[in-house]
Amino acid sequence: MDKKRKNILIIGVCGGLAQIVARLISKSEGNVRIVGVDSRSISNLPRIPQVEYKKIRYSRNDFENLFRSLKFDCVYHLGRISHARANPKASLAKRLDLNVIGTNRILELATQHKVRRVIVLSTWHVYGAYPDNPVFMKETNLLRASIKHPDLRDVVEMDQLTTNWMWKYQHELEVLLFRPCSIIGPNIRNSMTNYLKSDFMPLGHDYNPMMQFIHEYDMAHTLSYAKDHLPIGTYNVAPDEYISLHEAKETVGKRTIPSSVFLLEKLADLLNKSSLLSVPNYLLDYLKYPCLISNDELMAHLPKNFFRFSTSDTLELLNLNA
Repeated sequence: MDKKRKNILIIGVCGGLAQIVARLISKSEGNVRIVGVDSRSISNLPRIPQVEYKKIRYSRNDFENLFRSLKFDCVYHLGRISHARANPKASLAKRLDLNVIGTNRILELATQHKVRRVIVLSTWHVYGAYPDNPVFMKETNLLRASIKHPDLRDVVEMDQLTTNWMWKYQHELEVLLFRPCSIIGPNIRNSMTNYLKSDFMPLGHDYNPMMQFIHEYDMAHTLSYAKDHLPIGTYNVAPDEYISLHEAKETVGKRTIPSSVFLLEKLADLLNKSSLLSVPNYLLDYLKYPCLISNDELMAHLPKNFFRFSTSDTLELLNLNA
């Protein structure tokens, strides 16, 4: 007897990570309908078997009609607008609207239309980079990022909203929240990737924090695996390995300009006023202070040797499409 076809929604499907997730699910599921939605243009997205694209604003009635008509089994919310998107200077008010209010609407619709599981992508940045951080940040640590950097208020509020919903409605909806370390790869465009791949961004000689990096495929594999195999909860995502910032830059193979973080901050101000490159102010703290995250909770539920790429492999492959 044929299994009932699963309907899966991927929000933010234009993103490189979302595209990999769609491909992994398409290959592993024989009877699935994947609907990828995004508010950005979908005209140039590649064809993927069992995947259909829709350009929809998340606040419109068409978005609610999707939930009503397709009865999704799983919803991936990978559509958080970040500071490194096409419009890096998007106002905090706009990001709050898209990230916080948009996430609330997604969770409301998922609960209302009896979706089995919602998987939300947050970030390690919510913890904040401070000199008094513990060696490894656990999922129970306070989210302090927005105390010093109000620009991170949207992602912190989005994270807290999801966590609150997770436990308040745990008997109606399965919610999983992921806080990955820096995701890097040929298809990922974020602030850390831009920094590592840049030939002219200075490297502060006065700070050299330890950092964690996860390859885009390993992160996508984790998200696709979570659809059926992980219990509800909040998970840090990081490999067991970590590496110093200076070693990371050297492994990527890009030239560096020795400098101080003070001069780097001045350069960031100039770049942010131009259209050359956006360097979020909060990123500079992560180039100064350690913010390593514990992966114990996630590793307790993953098969052995789940991650395919080592840290050195991940960094060396960063320039694959350069």
